[in-house]
Amino acid sequence: MNATTTGQKILALYQQSNNYGTLLGMDLELIRAGEVAYHLLITEQLLATPVAAHGGALASLIDGAIGVAGLSMVMNEEKVVSTVELKMNFLAPALKGDRLTAFGKVISKGSRLLFVECDVVNQTGKLVAKGSGTLNAYPAKKIFDDI
Repeated sequence: MNATTTGQKILALYQQSNNYGTLLGMDLELIRAGEVAYHLLITEQLLATPVAAHGGALASLIDGAIGVAGLSMVMNEEKVVSTVELKMNFLAPALKGDRLTAFGKVISKGSRLLFVECDVVNQTGKLVAKGSGTLNAYPAKKIFDDI
């Protein structure tokens, strides 16, 4: 199996095993290596008030976008990533019915550490949140037996 095929398998295994993202209703779009968009509809189940989403839902969206952006940069090296540091700023409320898109982009990649940034916008393009994080890259065999 070549590196690209292995990388695609790692991404598929990640998507199959990401039960939390499925629970929230997050939908992944791979733009290119190091760049992803994660989409999330703010439903009643994600509200903290009668009209606004819980910050944890946005934090999950940011962490997901940052993580998969990083994963897409190292998966062809037969690696996966884990978040070791995460920072977020909530800039505007995400309201019930909003369709959020989190754009994750790798800014810097070393042999083990990646730095990734994320912007979250609503359906009108309004910036709702920003995030950044540091990821640790490690062998995919540590979590996926069939790599």
